[in-house]
Amino acid sequence: MIVEITIPSPGESVSEVEIAQWHVKTGDFVEKDQELAEIESEKATLPLIASESGEIEIILEPGTAKVGAVACKIDTTKAGKTSPEEVGKKMEIKPETKQNVQSKALKITPLAKAIIAENGLKSNDISAKGEKIRKEDVEKHLSGNKAVNKAETSRGEERRKLSPLRKKVSERLVGVKNQTAMLTTFNEVDMSNLIILRNKQKEEFQKKYGVKLGFMSFFTKAASMALLEFQEVNSMIDGDEIVYHPYTDIGIAVQTEKGLMVPVVRDVQNMQIGEIELKIAELASKAREKKISLDELTGGTFTISNGGVFGSMLSTPILNPPQSAILGMHNISDRPVAINGKVEIRPIMYLALSYDHRIIDGRDSVGFLKKIKELIENPEMPGDL
Repeated sequence: MIVEITIPSPGESVSEVEIAQWHVKTGDFVEKDQELAEIESEKATLPLIASESGEIEIILEPGTAKVGAVACKIDTTKAGKTSPEEVGKKMEIKPETKQNVQSKALKITPLAKAIIAENGLKSNDISAKGEKIRKEDVEKHLSGNKAVNKAETSRGEERRKLSPLRKKVSERLVGVKNQTAMLTTFNEVDMSNLIILRNKQKEEFQKKYGVKLGFMSFFTKAASMALLEFQEVNSMIDGDEIVYHPYTDIGIAVQTEKGLMVPVVRDVQNMQIGEIELKIAELASKAREKKISLDELTGGTFTISNGGVFGSMLSTPILNPPQSAILGMHNISDRPVAINGKVEIRPIMYLALSYDHRIIDGRDSVGFLKKIKELIENPEMPGDL
């Protein structure tokens, strides 16, 4: 039986996708549920999955493809069969080449051995004229490597086509600048108490949930509590109306090979720290492994981006439309601060809140960020572990 595998739809509004790459080739035997290819759309990266086992025939080459088009065919009658030629190839023992035998038999002069050790070389990689590897052989090998390295630093250009996902992200970012009145306000938070609490609870937390206790879950819970207090920050514009949300669906920005993705943790207001940490880990893993669904990327009333994992001290995060605000976390550094009239060194994180000034006033944006600061500096408050 011949089974046709068609291009899946990433969403109702998407009619075309990009076949980024095939993981198999025509004639290969594939197993049921095996990932065959990588499909990119303007919204997400999806795998193309084999519905049956058998021999595959690729119909569409990498490039633009219509949703619903036949990407490949699988002949299920040939499932699990291996030709006598292939069996022979697998069982064939390759004889050692003359070069390999020579490399094993070669001796190395003391001077050559010293140069090899000094440059971290492998003697098997060095060719010799005679029965010994000599100084001249090693120097010739080194000069050859220098020539290769020099060629690698040439001024040639490499061009790659923008993926649909990257192209859509670019359009959205430009749109944010042109269509919103974006401002950013800043504050700093003393991480001392949270670090103490995390160190105290991390072993018990790891045993209970099977994941490490991080800071993101605390900030996500703190943001949820602050959003319910400052409802304008949790709102968005829809035409001539402002939409307010009685719930908090928070997107967590995740860096992947294909660019930034923002999976959404839903109903954070009903979750505890452990549940949030587990959900963030699950969604981040799906995003990086290209197994995230469109539903897990859509919606969201607020977003958190953590540039601190890359060493960022301070930034102005850009809005994730149609949301009206985004929280930027940054690295934690020991900084001098005034505590009760004395200078002390504390682990400080700078926070940034970018917001749409059309519906969020300065009072609400500053109050929201102060609430985050209060909750993080008193970490008993964001919820039980």
